[in-house]
Amino acid sequence: MARSLYEWLWQHEFWLPPGITWEDMQESEDTHYPQPRDLLLSIPFALILVVVRCAFERAIALPLSTKLGVRDKQRPKAQPNPVLETFYSTRCKNPKEGELLSLAKQCDLPVRKVEKWFRHRRNMDRPSLSKKFSEACWRFTFYIISFFTGLAVLYDKPWLWDHRECWTGYPQQPLQPSLFWYYMLELSFYWSLVFTLPFDVKRKDFKEQIVHHAATIFLISFSYCANYIRIGTLVMVIHDASDCFLEPTKIFNYMKWKRTCDSLFMIFSAVFLISRLVIYPYTVLYNTYYYSMEIFQPFFGYYFVNVLLMILQLLHVFWSCLIIHMVYKFILQGTMDKDMRSDTEESDKDEERDKIREKEKNGITCFSNVTSNGYIQRNGSEPLDNRAHRANGHAKER
Repeated sequence: MARSLYEWLWQHEFWLPPGITWEDMQESEDTHYPQPRDLLLSIPFALILVVVRCAFERAIALPLSTKLGVRDKQRPKAQPNPVLETFYSTRCKNPKEGELLSLAKQCDLPVRKVEKWFRHRRNMDRPSLSKKFSEACWRFTFYIISFFTGLAVLYDKPWLWDHRECWTGYPQQPLQPSLFWYYMLELSFYWSLVFTLPFDVKRKDFKEQIVHHAATIFLISFSYCANYIRIGTLVMVIHDASDCFLEPTKIFNYMKWKRTCDSLFMIFSAVFLISRLVIYPYTVLYNTYYYSMEIFQPFFGYYFVNVLLMILQLLHVFWSCLIIHMVYKFILQGTMDKDMRSDTEESDKDEERDKIREKEKNGITCFSNVTSNGYIQRNGSEPLDNRAHRANGHAKER
């Protein structure tokens, strides 16, 4: 059965244009083509990147965050409570009103305290500022290396300047060593992001990130197996261009350098919108959809790669809407709004509300004391201290 599945999966009708078979893709001593088995190398390389990342964050990023004044916020800890902890870990982290009432009865606590306990407990699970800083430093380092590696690999390649060259001689385009290692670098990185996804900072677009990573890995893998190497390198360079500005924007935001952060954010927004909504559709989508038809007729691989590229473009549109919204607020308010993708601390707002309520109560108490004293004075009665002073003064006059 496994043999039949293997033969069905690797039918040349799926992967190659009409009229081309796997026999036409035979390697020789001087000519090498992409082999699917090569992709297995990305798994150990991804594990190596995970180890390198851990070492980088501990040895470089964390000490750097301390020197640059990145301070973790002191968060109130939830008091030990077995009943609430069991509910939190097994059932729900954000209970509804009815569940709060039931838990309050079980613990013999006010509902307000139970609600506050869950806020503090959720807050304890949120990533610290130094963790966000370290993650941004690692990604910034990789994107810089990857982007300039891509430019170094592609600057002398004809398809970087003439996009029709992506299809010249396809699919019999020999694989160059520099392109192979560039592919392995990118594919290994995205596999490492998948491996560390449960431990990374979770943002509001967590589901979209999963779709993005999956589509990227499938796209890189499929483009390698079907020898879409040339178009694949263009996709990777375009994506790395804007990411080189996104991560330092986060870094300066964590450092509280607002002006630098705002400036980098505007640069990132311009690069992202131009590269993902203008350059990517023309250089990649139009290229794969139209220029490729000048060389071969549509087949399964043609439709499949275009679907994956369109999924990426839909994600580009999704993130572009968030960025445009942030730019709009920046123009109106004069400062960059918080990252809409970030999972902000709920308890910040709730604690502020609690403090405001306490201040209001104290203010009402003080106000009532002042008004009661004023009322006594308006009725002709004076405070005892004033009376004592006047009595003493009257005695001295006598």
